[in-house]
Amino acid sequence: MSFDRLATFYRPMEAVLAGRILQRARTSFLAEAVGRQRALVLGEGPGRFLTELLRTAPHIKVTVVEQSPGMVREAKRRIEKEGLDTSRVEFLAEDALAWSPLVRRFDLIVTHFFLDCFGPEQLENLIDKLGETVTEDARWLLADFCIPERGWRRLRARAIHAAMYSFFRATTRLSATRLTPPDGFLCLSGFQLVERRLFNLGLIHSDLWTRRTPPRTGSHRAGDSNDGTVLPRPCNSFSSTPATHPEAIEIK
Repeated sequence: MSFDRLATFYRPMEAVLAGRILQRARTSFLAEAVGRQRALVLGEGPGRFLTELLRTAPHIKVTVVEQSPGMVREAKRRIEKEGLDTSRVEFLAEDALAWSPLVRRFDLIVTHFFLDCFGPEQLENLIDKLGETVTEDARWLLADFCIPERGWRRLRARAIHAAMYSFFRATTRLSATRLTPPDGFLCLSGFQLVERRLFNLGLIHSDLWTRRTPPRTGSHRAGDSNDGTVLPRPCNSFSSTPATHPEAIEIK
């Protein structure tokens, strides 16, 4: 899997196809980075979230694991253009699946639009490995695509997902053939979902997971789901085998 072929035009492609929705999802829980000391960001791409992270948390040190050298170059260029301190960021052009972390004190993990690239076994191994690198009060910020539970929104999401997977499998040699929700694997690694926000009629979600904060209460706000929140289910209500989760889809 390599996103090198898309590196130079990934950002304009995102702007044309999705506008600011993906960036809104990435930065939805950005305030959680304030006070964090060391962040691990996986699959950052051209640096759109990274620049906001450096700006919001001026003392944070960041390790970025990004397999594509082209994406790393774009991210570095963006940081320099924004006048931010590049010395606060360590870039590792490595495959996250093969990468062996040496530092085990990250108090913030970020995986935006990244975990959906992996099949169930890969996802389980990756999340288990990352769970061993964090502090006791770590936060995990996660934005990704999802499929609503029912109705025309579900049909719409399935069609969009099929098109996206077909495109990325052709251009990046993506190995995943289904969308595997990571919730069960995160729970098994000791994380608890605190809050989930939905965007674009339930097509995209942004999550805050933590090692020790209990889920907050409340209800889904009425109206467009671009700005909605839904209650997380307790971890013990998620399947421990997310490959069989009803939201998983097969890409033919």
